[in-house]
Amino acid sequence: MSITKRLWLGLAALLIASFAVMAWLGVDLIHTAPPIPNRVIAANGQVLYTRADIERGRQVWQSIGGQQLGSIWGHGALLAPDWSADWLHRETEAMLELQARSDAGQSYASMEAGDQAKTQASVKPLIRSNTFDASKQDIVVSNMRAQAISNVAAHYESVFSNDPSTHALREAYAMRENTVPDADNRRAMTAFFFWTAWAASTDRPGETHRTYTNNWPYEPLIGNTPTSDTFIWSMFSILFLIGGVGLLAWHYAAYHGKEAMPTPPAQDPLQGLTITPSMKATAKYFWVVVALFLCQILLGATTAHFQVEGQEAYGFKIAEFLPYALTRSWHTQLAVLWIATAWLATGLYIGPAISGHEPKYQRAGVNFLFVCLLIIVVGSFTGQWFAVMQKLGLKYNFWFGHQGWEYVDIGRFWQAFLFVGLLVWLTLVGRALWPAMKRKDEMSSIVGLLFLSTVAIGLFYGAGLMWGENSHISVVEYWRWWVVHLWVEGFFEVFAVAVMSFLFVKLGLLRGKSATINVLFATIVYLSGGVLGMFHHLYFAGTTTAAVALGASFSALEVVPLALIGLEAYETWSHSRATPWMERYKWPIMFFLATSFWNLVGAGLFGFLVNTPLALFYMQGMNLTALHGHTALFGVYGMLGIGLMLFCLRGLKPEVKWPEGLLRGSFWSLNIGLGLMGVLTLLPMGVLQLNAALEHGYWFARSAEFMNRPIIDMLVWMRMPGDLVFSAGAVLLGVFVARKWLRPNAAK
Repeated sequence: MSITKRLWLGLAALLIASFAVMAWLGVDLIHTAPPIPNRVIAANGQVLYTRADIERGRQVWQSIGGQQLGSIWGHGALLAPDWSADWLHRETEAMLELQARSDAGQSYASMEAGDQAKTQASVKPLIRSNTFDASKQDIVVSNMRAQAISNVAAHYESVFSNDPSTHALREAYAMRENTVPDADNRRAMTAFFFWTAWAASTDRPGETHRTYTNNWPYEPLIGNTPTSDTFIWSMFSILFLIGGVGLLAWHYAAYHGKEAMPTPPAQDPLQGLTITPSMKATAKYFWVVVALFLCQILLGATTAHFQVEGQEAYGFKIAEFLPYALTRSWHTQLAVLWIATAWLATGLYIGPAISGHEPKYQRAGVNFLFVCLLIIVVGSFTGQWFAVMQKLGLKYNFWFGHQGWEYVDIGRFWQAFLFVGLLVWLTLVGRALWPAMKRKDEMSSIVGLLFLSTVAIGLFYGAGLMWGENSHISVVEYWRWWVVHLWVEGFFEVFAVAVMSFLFVKLGLLRGKSATINVLFATIVYLSGGVLGMFHHLYFAGTTTAAVALGASFSALEVVPLALIGLEAYETWSHSRATPWMERYKWPIMFFLATSFWNLVGAGLFGFLVNTPLALFYMQGMNLTALHGHTALFGVYGMLGIGLMLFCLRGLKPEVKWPEGLLRGSFWSLNIGLGLMGVLTLLPMGVLQLNAALEHGYWFARSAEFMNRPIIDMLVWMRMPGDLVFSAGAVLLGVFVARKWLRPNAAK
């Protein structure tokens, strides 16, 4: 049996086993997720909330932006509190105050340390004890806790209104006035916040030291500290990383370089490539890529500035018509859209290039898909504006407004529309690749892997359709990360590796056989950690210890292939300079090299920084996770998208000489700007937040008291140099793309 066949069988076995475990944990999650009660009642019989209140409250929360305004269970925006942690701390403080006055007739703050400890000991079991009655589906709380819940609810009802007494908090949280205009909706939203805090502070049935969210958030007042499993699996995660890096280094030393690199051809093999009508039609996609990229940067700068002025931008009351929840929604969604558009356009371009076949009506299909893309962007963003401004109503919000889930927050209608568009894209790319797939040559496996990744990209976005409007939040989180982690980080990456390998073989930089083996081996190594590694996003989302163990163990393996990626990148770069005509592909290759660098730094170093359960217990939803997010999302996927775009543009306009200065300036500005964002703002701010959480509790690191400190304001302003340099790089890239069509002979 050939090596290639064995690798294919290994990949198939890996995927079957991985998704079987995914399905098992999904079923387990459904059965063990925190229960939603029919009623929350006090010991005296008073009904505080009903299930209908909790469900309606979640709808209200989603309609105002959901995870784009603060966060729930740590997932969401960095500005404004984590509402679960904030509610839990406020309710605990209210309980301590009521207990202190009942026991000693004095305030909790005026007590001696010993008396405070006794009061804490009395309150802790009242909060942590699981009083959910499975037969009646009710949660029963003490009369004192009912009073504390009422007090905290009154605070939130004030914050989400236009009450002058809480204006300062709304400004600190970057919330517009009257965020939720309807009083009944505000009350219902407090029911949802209470339930998320209850799940985070209540021991699972049969457990005494483990809540439904594995003791997250850190709240020392009630003993919400890391569980023993959090420590154990964090240790094993590090061991798996060390062992995996060692094995990969051994494999690299034992097998790499055994086959001599091919001698590059004297002439550019792609020089005579026939550009078909459908390939020419992809040009407009790249114009949209640049336009969306520039819009994303503008919205990112606006979103960051909200942290300084709250409701204004340089004195202009921007929150009245473009609030923070909306700018952040569009900023995060545009990141996915422009990167995905670049990759999808590459697929449409490279299909006919690989097979040499232009299917009938291919160009019409490419143009039709382009129109659909524009409709989806404009339609979904318009719906989100109406939702966040509370002009749509709850009845239509789920379908046409704002779902509230970070990265997959467009309305369900637009999600379904996008899924259909991806199926059209799959059909277009697949039928263009089909003649190449039928050929039996040294490239067959790479083309096959490219096709399979295309199928996965088309189908796996469908995971975003697996939840409904009233699905349990834990179930939504499970499927949401199928999209964010598996779709974006998993199969798009396999697609990109296959495309780049094909290009390097065609350019004569790699041999077809060795490239095939390398691609299949790299795919197996990556997906061995990348599929089950998804569960590191779900440590504290209502999952059991099994998800923590698997997430910690396998997500550590995601970092393993990144350890040697620099060596591969340097080798490719050195070999690419072996012949003068390779200068034509200098900048696509440079962006591919930047992808390798940020893969190591952003996804590898900064990713593993927040990867283990113990680390993420304290860092989730803080600027250290944003550091990983920015350097990995743009540094890896954005740079790769730009590199693929430049390669396609090279083929679309082969006769045009590229303006070296524009691309050099763009490349270095984007990389330096991204680095400055991380080093000057995200990293130091994240460290300060981590220290605040360790000293006082998670709630404090996200509080207005902490985030309004002068040093935080200074660090936010220190983003400006990096933002300006980064923006300059994007503008230079836009000018370069425009000049290729508007002034194609200017650089000759």
